[in-house]
Amino acid sequence: MSLTQLIENNEVLLLFMVISVGVLIGSINFRGKSLGVSMVLFVGILFGSLNADFKVSEIILILGISIFLYSVGLNSGPIFFQSYKKNGMRDILFALSTIVLISLLAVSLWCIFGFDVASLTGIYAGTSNNTPAFAAVLEYLQSTENTTQEMSNLVVAYTLAYPIGIVGSMAGIIIMQRLLKIDFKEEYKKLRSQFPLDNNLTSVALEITKDSATNIPVRDFLHGRDWNLKFGRVWQEGKLSLVNWDTTFALGDKVMLLGSEEDVKEAIKDLGQKIPKNVFYNQEEFDSRRIFVSNPNLAGRTLASLDLPKKYNALITRIRRGDNDMLAHGDTVLELGDRVRVVAARNELKELSAYFGDSYHQSSQLNLVSFGFGLVLGLLLGTVDIPIWSGLSIHLGFAGGPLVMGLILGALKRTGPILWTLPYSTSVVIQQLGLMFLLAYIGVNNGVLFIQSLSLESVKLVAAATLLSISSSLIIIAIGYKIAKIPFSLLMGMVSNQPAVFEFANERSGSKIPQMGYALILPIALIIQLIIAQLMYMLLV
Repeated sequence: MSLTQLIENNEVLLLFMVISVGVLIGSINFRGKSLGVSMVLFVGILFGSLNADFKVSEIILILGISIFLYSVGLNSGPIFFQSYKKNGMRDILFALSTIVLISLLAVSLWCIFGFDVASLTGIYAGTSNNTPAFAAVLEYLQSTENTTQEMSNLVVAYTLAYPIGIVGSMAGIIIMQRLLKIDFKEEYKKLRSQFPLDNNLTSVALEITKDSATNIPVRDFLHGRDWNLKFGRVWQEGKLSLVNWDTTFALGDKVMLLGSEEDVKEAIKDLGQKIPKNVFYNQEEFDSRRIFVSNPNLAGRTLASLDLPKKYNALITRIRRGDNDMLAHGDTVLELGDRVRVVAARNELKELSAYFGDSYHQSSQLNLVSFGFGLVLGLLLGTVDIPIWSGLSIHLGFAGGPLVMGLILGALKRTGPILWTLPYSTSVVIQQLGLMFLLAYIGVNNGVLFIQSLSLESVKLVAAATLLSISSSLIIIAIGYKIAKIPFSLLMGMVSNQPAVFEFANERSGSKIPQMGYALILPIALIIQLIIAQLMYMLLV
């Protein structure tokens, strides 16, 4: 049996060949940038174009897009609804208005360049790197009696526009940064308390030498000071103890302070002077340890609700989630897989370890009961027809349904004993796997159509995609910065419609603030663009 026949007869072999080769090529850096998982799409097209019998079953498409978007929803739900509570309808209205403007721009380019409606929807989804929107239109075409040519035009336009969408977003960020003369360092100073996501935490030992810091409870001292800080151990009256909200300092007390570098520098001015840390190196009484949160009963709960100071002589100073270090505050919500830094009496560390679970294996496990049940609810939601007008209706499908349900359940975090959220590491794996399945299916199954449809018409598609991509970034940033008064660093995350752009925005800002913008806009953009892409085809065909 030849290799070609072997691949034809073994769909799983084909799928993982495309994925492995795509990820390998996508990991190659060019001037510090790489396309990552996105290359799976282009490798899939290459494989599919080599042999018309290379096919991947549709179940891979449904599985990939549903688990990808459901996990995205679970992750984004808390931030999405917190933003609504904090900023009202500002972020949602901003997202809606810019998406509608960009949709109108896409239709205008369609009128100017004169290509077909399938190509229009492909360009629209491709420049926004919105694979779910593309999949929704593809699902609609497959459910109706549309010609192979229409599906081919959709695929070609989407595939040509996808890389242009990445480059165009980056270009828009660079152009607007220079036009608006953005100083990221100054912007971060104003935003660091609002978005405490950076891992530039530092700790110092201080001796209290300022009268203004004495004879006042810590909670009152910090009130009105815009600092993201945490006090740890304190040495006073010859005794080592842990700081709490009621602790009062006296001249000569020695205290450990943890926080961002900028806030620590400010705090030193009001507290006293730095001293060597060796005064706290005596670990006979207290010690610190990183502990994994693997106890599902603690996930989804705030630190304040645990009431650790009463149960144990212990204090949580920081939490590491993924690659981010965060200061621990009372309203911080724990997630499975978090690593908490606990300062506690030595004789209680073993008990605290058992309390949190401290099992890496358990903290990374997927709860298939809650994950599967939540996904079922999302897929059922996707089958519901949403009436528009005059008998016209759309449905969220196996893309939008799981995303919306994921947002709701992610915001709830838990319902009684059922924990909906995923451990960080598990969520990353599921999202990558789902996206790779999705891109491999699209590439392999449409490779031949893509090659056959390439023509001079493709030049029009590239031109339209380039104009739409760069204009979209400029519109979003200009409206957001000048009218909605949204910080530029946050806006960079909002135009980061693909992981490569997201990483570019993080590097350029020098902070993790774009991460918040990315999490805010992603679910709104996925859902609204998914709906608009279907409406475009239905109304303009």
